[in-house]
Amino acid sequence: MDHTQKIVKVKKNEDGDITDVMLNDGNIFSINQAIEMVKNGMIEGVNVGHAKNGRAYLRSNPNDTQEDNLDHLPTF
Repeated sequence: MDHTQKIVKVKKNEDGDITDVMLNDGNIFSINQAIEMVKNGMIEGVNVGHAKNGRAYLRSNPNDTQEDNLDHLPTF
């Protein structure tokens, strides 16, 4: 049985940065927790990128649609 989760909603701060994510099972995690979960193969559809300042962030796996990009997901 596949135990990987998908991010279905995001919470953003005033700057538009994603601070928290909601998974398809309804659980909510901080962005830092979610990054660790992605590294451990627990969340699918995203990967961990690194900004120029070295900070880790989540990004959607490349595909042909914008609809599943994290910035386009519903907020909570």
